[in-house]
Amino acid sequence: MQTELCGVSIHYEQYGQGNREILLLHGWGCSIQHFEPIANALKDDYHITAIDFPAHGQSTTPPVPWGVGDFAGCVKQLILQLGIAPCDVIAHSFGGRVALWLAANESGLVKRVVLTGGAGIRKPQSEEARKRSEHYQKLKKICQGISKVKPLEGLAEKGLNSLRQKYGSADYNALSDEMKKTFVKVVSEDLSPLLPQVNAPTLLIWGEEDSETPLWMGQKMEKEIPDAGLVVFENDDHFAYLRQWPRFVAVVRAFLK
Repeated sequence: MQTELCGVSIHYEQYGQGNREILLLHGWGCSIQHFEPIANALKDDYHITAIDFPAHGQSTTPPVPWGVGDFAGCVKQLILQLGIAPCDVIAHSFGGRVALWLAANESGLVKRVVLTGGAGIRKPQSEEARKRSEHYQKLKKICQGISKVKPLEGLAEKGLNSLRQKYGSADYNALSDEMKKTFVKVVSEDLSPLLPQVNAPTLLIWGEEDSETPLWMGQKMEKEIPDAGLVVFENDDHFAYLRQWPRFVAVVRAFLK
């Protein structure tokens, strides 16, 4: 199904006939498909809505660079349009950023929250990363200076593209030029100040070996969200919820009851 919201065509799917509403929010670079095992396991008891975030899956790209609040505002409009508030929210990775924003700023829309490998807390920059960033900025300035010389514009652009490929993350390099601006805007936001404002009961499910959103982030969320509990899936990674989906569903069912 498609609907027009916030200047974007949003693709969403709904499953099940239950009276209790669940909203599924996927991670960056993912889509509705990543939550299909979870939706299929829960649809007999719950009414489930899963969305493709803008610029993901079958949804279109935002007209301008968006931050977390923009994504959350779009999801808010979808919740209201579909009449599924208050809903339980199950979110992975980037979806966790949106879930935290909604739970802190739109508490009437959110009943309970499940975050698995939830993003939103900025990692401290290591000394190595700091030096790497400084080196990139120096080389970038050199290329930008060269670009001002008209005959060398093409050479400068090639140099900038090479720098982006070398110094940018895989997620960043896979994006269009416009979406790169959105990506930078999103990952630069630290949502830590929102954690004490999340009043919804919150279940945190983390892979012990998660390298994308390390376990310490889940532990920080457990400490700072007023009503939160943490479950750790041993010897698993950022996609623990998908690799161990029967276990994930069992823990979520117990929480939602």
